[in-house]
Amino acid sequence: MPHSSPSTPTPAALASVRPGLADFPAGEQQLEDLLATPSPALVADVARLDGDLVVLGAGGKMGPSLCRLARRALDAAGRTDVAVHAVSRWSDRAAADALAAEGVHPVAFDLLDGDPAGLPDAGNAVFMVGAKFGSAGNPAHAWAVNAALPDRIARRYRDARISAFSTGNVYPLVDTASAGSTETDPVGPVGEYAMSCLGRERVFGYHAAEHGTRVALLRLNYAIDLRYGVLADIASAVHAGEPVDVTTGHANVVWQGYANEVALRALLHADAEAFTVNLTGPETASVRRLAQLFGEEFGRTGATAGSVTSAEPSLEQASLTTGQESGTALLSDASRCHALFGYPPVPLRTLVGWQAEWIRRGLPLSGRPTKFHVRDGRF
Repeated sequence: MPHSSPSTPTPAALASVRPGLADFPAGEQQLEDLLATPSPALVADVARLDGDLVVLGAGGKMGPSLCRLARRALDAAGRTDVAVHAVSRWSDRAAADALAAEGVHPVAFDLLDGDPAGLPDAGNAVFMVGAKFGSAGNPAHAWAVNAALPDRIARRYRDARISAFSTGNVYPLVDTASAGSTETDPVGPVGEYAMSCLGRERVFGYHAAEHGTRVALLRLNYAIDLRYGVLADIASAVHAGEPVDVTTGHANVVWQGYANEVALRALLHADAEAFTVNLTGPETASVRRLAQLFGEEFGRTGATAGSVTSAEPSLEQASLTTGQESGTALLSDASRCHALFGYPPVPLRTLVGWQAEWIRRGLPLSGRPTKFHVRDGRF
């Protein structure tokens, strides 16, 4: 991380006055560097990969940081013989050029309409393609991307290991007093988007069962990278003086760097009996409590610091929120993930501090809300 200027508090100084600000990434480049810093465990795992790595849908929100993370981990492992191919339409050539400058090979390709034979050969594939927003108005497109495309990819990479992002939306809403859905619980997708995502899982599962393709399915709930995510949605509303709706009163979130690391490490767990894992943080976060904490950060209430997993409303804090918790939410139990891959290195309370500081400084946001509060599956 670059040295701070005299006008910018150092991470240590920030941490001394606010919780969770040690190692705060004070700009987009610092954030990208942090997201792309591999752990020793990741370095050890990628050293064992056979064949090149292809990342499909690399131009999305998480793709560029995953490609950088993979390249840096491979380099640290001494595996300069393994290429990282980043496949996307790459309408943003600057993003493709930035990856190329770091040793990643951008591949401009239309995955829906292009001939899969034109994709680079690889022994390992990370599938990151998905259609969510707008799916309620154009469900046919969602099914084409989320369920039909995986068939083409599984056929192209039949002999490779495939790590495919899915979503916790394949589960039904559950009681917020529970620990969340586990991988062995019955699925219950609500809405076209969630159903098409279950279709993606079923298609990859078919190829695993019929052709022996080694597959890992990652049911992700809400990655956080400060430019977007559940925390950015809540913090932005509080900062703007807009009440946060707490009808969907609880959520799971996880540091994006951890989510990308698990996607890469899961390649070694890919199996012909499709390996499935919930991918999120260990906490069930209270939306009301998050709003209170951001209110404190921005000086909007007299709320006091504390846990992010429970909250009792007060008259002083009432203006921060609207509605009443419904008692159910989309929640996942990721204990299997944590047992296999360790806990996320950036805890939730730290993410809250980072998110508040990011918005306080006016650093860039994606402008793409998560719509985590949606309960009818219409995105």
